[in-house]
Amino acid sequence: MVDVLKAAGEPTRMRLLALLAAGDLTVTDLTEILGQSQPRISRHLKLLSEVALIDRYQEGAWAYFRLKGEGAGVALVRDLLSASDVADAVLVRDGERLAALKQARSEKAQDYFSRNASEWDELRRLHVSEADVEAALKTVVGTDPVDGLLDLGTGTGRILQLFEGIYRRGVGVDASRDMLAVARANLDRAGITKASIRHGDIFNLPLDGRQFDLVTIHQVLHFLQQPEAAIAEAARMLAPGGRLAIIDLAPHTLEYLRDEHAHMRLGFSRQTMADWLEKAGLTVEETVDLTPDTDRDRQLTVTIWLARDQRQAATADTPEGKRALTYAGRT
Repeated sequence: MVDVLKAAGEPTRMRLLALLAAGDLTVTDLTEILGQSQPRISRHLKLLSEVALIDRYQEGAWAYFRLKGEGAGVALVRDLLSASDVADAVLVRDGERLAALKQARSEKAQDYFSRNASEWDELRRLHVSEADVEAALKTVVGTDPVDGLLDLGTGTGRILQLFEGIYRRGVGVDASRDMLAVARANLDRAGITKASIRHGDIFNLPLDGRQFDLVTIHQVLHFLQQPEAAIAEAARMLAPGGRLAIIDLAPHTLEYLRDEHAHMRLGFSRQTMADWLEKAGLTVEETVDLTPDTDRDRQLTVTIWLARDQRQAATADTPEGKRALTYAGRT
């Protein structure tokens, strides 16, 4: 506790903690907000990292930082931040600069999104509405709280927003840095700080295994040459008894999607997906087909698969169970 107080008990580091509690930021971002040199900011971040108050992760040439999601030291820091004066002139100015930075980030992300929106809209018109897909997905997943949610191929970060009410810690991973910018902007706009965004390869995730109770893969597998390998990597992320939700297309014959939209697979049958899931150590618990109505423009069926890891589910005597029970008690 003394080490934590020493690290936090300095004006610049306290300001850094307040900023990093609001989301992921780079050294460049923090330099711009605080008006201090990069070496100085880096030294302060190193001291905060040494007492396990912040996380650091690499995204290409950039390193992102954020306040850790848990730990006794983090709980103490959050108490200190909650006790700070919201009218403090320095913190107010930092908050204004952070808001301006997030606004610029949002505008840049929106520009990319707008350039590609027509293509995405065309694909969405081919199947049932996104609202119907999301409603069905929420029904399949349920409302029981989960400790960790991992969304692979997170895109706009929509899944992290959709399930914001049930997870304690969320992570979205995507290979596109442009889409990561869109996801961060959307999370900023929604005020969601308990979810983070990571750049990563779906076949070789930059995360430790067995730490997520729920993993989602939404409309990603049909872009992959080896979707079964991505499923195996997703299964590696699951805590014992955890669940994997896959949302993708049922088999179809729209060949033009290969050339015009880079689809590697023209959908997946129930049997093929069940075989891949079983090979990964998972058992299918539920499968839902969302078939278009008689509208001729809508030719694709969306399927939701929910599968569970077959290792022993967490109990009150396991670390996973204790975390789940603690979270459930909080909610």
